[in-house]
This record gives sequence, structure tokens and C-alpha cells, in this order.
Amino acid sequence: QVQLVESGGGLVQPGGSLRLSCVASGSLFGIYSMGWYRQAPGKERDLVARIFSGGSANYAPSVKGRFTISYNVTKTPMFLHMNSLKIEDTAVYYCSMWSTQQQYWGRGTQVTVSS
Repeated sequence: QVQLVESGGGLVQPGGSLRLSCVASGSLFGIYSMGWYRQAPGKERDLVARIFSGGSANYAPSVKGRFTISYNVTKTPMFLHMNSLKIEDTAVYYCSMWSTQQQYWGRGTQVTVSS
């Protein structure tokens, strides 16, 4: 079984930075993509950033240029570097990984951007 655990969330002022981490346990064989979602109360869970096995990555327009997704050769840990944070970035952030058979989810970490 694959388990994902996020960490690194917290309270930060607008304009500040955070780095989220995602550690995976279990067999990662067959994983071809990894990414981060976020969800604010009363809103849909939206894809923020996604990276593929070939190294290509894409980002939601709202975070492009501010967030960067990265990984190591074993695909864990995975990171989301968040810079120039805005109030609207406040959400629970979830780590996710895709295999051909299943999408895996972490339980989330809270990011609060407030002055």
C-alpha cells in the first residue's frame, strides 16, 4: 500500500514563503505522475501543480511563477516551493500520486496566509 504524508504547512504573512513536503511509503512502482492540490472551505479541490516522470511540469495559472514543484530520483520526497504567498493561497494542500490503476492521496496540511 502507498501512503502519503504532507508536512510544512503553517501560518505565513502575505509575501512570505513556505516549502511543503510529501513523503511516500510503500511501493512506488508504476507511479508516473505526482502533484499538489488545494482546497479551501466551501470550494472545490483544485490541482495546483503536477509533474510527470519525464520531468515536465504544469501549474495552475494562479500560482504560475510563484510555486515550483520538485522531486528526487526515487520520486520521494516531493516538494512544493511557495513564494510570494497571497491571502487567496490559504487552503489545505494535498499531495497526490498517480499510477495506471489508482490515484493516491495524503491527508493534507493547512496553509494560512494572513497579516
